[in-house]
Amino acid sequence: MTTPPPLELIQAAIAAADFAYVPYSHYRVGAVLRATDGSLYRGCNVENAAYPSCICAERTALVKAVSEGRQAFDLIVIATQNGGSPCGSCRQMLYEFAPDLRVVMVDFAQRITGDFTLRSLLPEGFGPNDLPQR
Repeated sequence: MTTPPPLELIQAAIAAADFAYVPYSHYRVGAVLRATDGSLYRGCNVENAAYPSCICAERTALVKAVSEGRQAFDLIVIATQNGGSPCGSCRQMLYEFAPDLRVVMVDFAQRITGDFTLRSLLPEGFGPNDLPQR
């Protein structure tokens, strides 16, 4: 992508990482998901001693948005110490609602480490249109 995301979204994603609960991995992640109406939803990762019960920052933001009635999104900014990429579960959950979502990864120094479409991060993604129509 050519246009950088708004600086306030980068800063909000970094700030969201401050709330992460990461006693096991110590890997803080913050995310800001923007709905197409401009609404913003922040999320952080929350770990659990029963590891499969952990939830990522991206899915936290998504679930918050959906629980408040939003289902159309155009941008997510994800912040980690090293500008890491979203995991496969997050990619799949986001794909359900926004296959063409813009995904921007940043590090805590506000450097953009990646800027992709969700489709490029999840080639041949499986979504609602792949299920038989009733």
